[in-house]
Amino acid sequence: MQESKLLILTILCVAIAAGLAGAQQTVTVVDRPDVSSVNAHYVSNRTPLAPGRWIALPVGSIEPAGWVREFLHRQRDGLTGHLGRISEWLQKPGNAWLSKEGKGRWGWEELPYWLKGYGDMAYILGDEAMIAETKVWIEGAINSQRPDGDFGPNQRFDDGTRDYWANMIMLFCLQSYHEYSGDQRVLILMSRYFGYQLTVPDEAFLTHYWQRMRGGDNLYSVYWLYNRTGEPWLLELAQKIHRNTANWKQPGDLPNWHNVNIAQAFGEPATYYLQSHDPTDLQAAYDNFREVRRRYGQVPGGMFGGDENCRAGYDDPRQCIETCGMVEQMLSDELLFCISGDPFWADHCEEVALNTYPAAFMPDFRALRYLTAPNHVISDQKDHSPGVENGGPFLMMNPFSSRCCQHNHSHGWPYYSKHLWVASPDNGLCAALYSASRVKAKVAGSSEVVINEDTRYPFEEQIRFTVHTPQPVRFPLYLRVPGWCERPAVRINQEDIPLAAAPGQYIRLERTWKAGDRVTLEVPMRIRVRRWAKNHNSASVDYGPLTFSLKIKERLVKFESDETAIRDSHWQKDVNKAEWPSYEIHPDSPWNMGLVLDDEAPESSFRLQRHPWPADDFPFTLEGVPLSLEARARQIPAWQLDRYGLCAVLQDSPVRSDRPEETVTLVPMGAARLRIAALPVIGQGPDARDWIAPLK
Repeated sequence: MQESKLLILTILCVAIAAGLAGAQQTVTVVDRPDVSSVNAHYVSNRTPLAPGRWIALPVGSIEPAGWVREFLHRQRDGLTGHLGRISEWLQKPGNAWLSKEGKGRWGWEELPYWLKGYGDMAYILGDEAMIAETKVWIEGAINSQRPDGDFGPNQRFDDGTRDYWANMIMLFCLQSYHEYSGDQRVLILMSRYFGYQLTVPDEAFLTHYWQRMRGGDNLYSVYWLYNRTGEPWLLELAQKIHRNTANWKQPGDLPNWHNVNIAQAFGEPATYYLQSHDPTDLQAAYDNFREVRRRYGQVPGGMFGGDENCRAGYDDPRQCIETCGMVEQMLSDELLFCISGDPFWADHCEEVALNTYPAAFMPDFRALRYLTAPNHVISDQKDHSPGVENGGPFLMMNPFSSRCCQHNHSHGWPYYSKHLWVASPDNGLCAALYSASRVKAKVAGSSEVVINEDTRYPFEEQIRFTVHTPQPVRFPLYLRVPGWCERPAVRINQEDIPLAAAPGQYIRLERTWKAGDRVTLEVPMRIRVRRWAKNHNSASVDYGPLTFSLKIKERLVKFESDETAIRDSHWQKDVNKAEWPSYEIHPDSPWNMGLVLDDEAPESSFRLQRHPWPADDFPFTLEGVPLSLEARARQIPAWQLDRYGLCAVLQDSPVRSDRPEETVTLVPMGAARLRIAALPVIGQGPDARDWIAPLK
């Protein structure tokens, strides 16, 4: 009896002590995490590299839930999961990635592009069959290393110099595999390979187009290895890579205007900043980002009108971005977020991921298109050049097409999932990209905690966190305040926490956390109208991180994919074409509408409508969207398809329309495969203009 009383008393004392410790919490608002300490549990930047503001967690630490997990399931059950049996580039017989000598017909970027996302998806989902398939290619890459340290397909240019581009992608695959498995052979391979690269003369290194533009990927992997081995000669190689990579630090200009090169490589100087410590290198990433959007990015959705290559005079919202460009931009944002600690990059990653990327695919992820635009009213197999730069069926939804995007799209959602949470230098955690998820990570004192994040963000304003820990532990929890959120609010265990956090800051909650502690973050959303003065004064409508598009009824026309594939497509001979059809998408309702806005309070022109959450957990279809906006509009009869079969370019707003006012529906543009997201504005005064019909 006495022992029982003593046990109860002990439990009460521990509970009281934990409660008092929890009450001694520190709540601050910070612009960036402090880097005066080094995370004790996760690989961080070694000196003399500048410390990273955030530290990516090993793949598998984060389990996405909700709609992000549904995306991964659709990828697994769709094109990504089956591409090994569809794409001729991924067949095993004759594949140079499985050759000890690096010889074979199939041996360039396609395999590592696909594997980069496929492998990470396998680890995240814990899919044993996918993990086994990934291992086949990883073993092939490891076993392909030759005595001089080189590995992979021995691709050579006509002048005899080596093409290192495809290896840069495979290094990402190997890094993820090492994080998942701890296999030390990866470190050995990378050390030998980088030692080999160091011996190559500058005049023979990173020659020719793709690898010269994208050398920043090689640089990133060198730093990844340096942080694990500390070999000082790796920093010498990093300098060599930087000086032989295209100059992405040109005031007012870029070295290349290919859309994927821009999205993938614009941040190379910021990567090198880790070694140079030159703030102008970090600033160059911002300058490049702003320069391309100043010229070609006056459009909603976060991307820019590059088609394949940006062209002077082609900056209308009907200009497109490659699906490759979308996923590379998302990854660049994620890496820059960790390097700089700037919430801007997380905001932008969400903008692209939520608004532009989902519409590049059929909802079942069994077909995709090469090009997608903010104003995109037909998706067919016709040649729309030179309205868009590419000549061929580049707007078609086709699982056999696009070669690069067909394979490279795979890493978009897996890498997004990997960056939902990051570790902080002070042994805490940061909720970086908001989504339902579960993170398991070590924090201060080597304690391993689990935090469940419950939310339907971006379709709701509340994000709920529950801490699970075997014993009370003190560590900081950071919450990002989105750049559009003016008045965030936080509760801990139902207690309101006073704070004054501005958009683009972090709320830092340090306390002794105990099992069951709950944190609720409110990010109030409001309707916002953006006017694109440099793009004919068109308007786009936002609600929180979502941008809305005119709802256009979609009519699907099915085709056999081999009949509508792009000219350089390759598919396996025994693939069942009936299982993998392609689609045209045609508009079945008017798209040529202009908004009627209240001049004094344009946001009051819309009414938010909430709908039931979709049963399939997939809110990115016209049928499944849980949010829509009612708006007033008038049709613009003269705005039609032009001679290229595209919606004619915008004309300056305000425009005149004699059609009756009607109510239209706007939906999140990520759910709209056909969309008008940059809308003309109707005016009736003397400054309104008549719309001139496009040339036929």
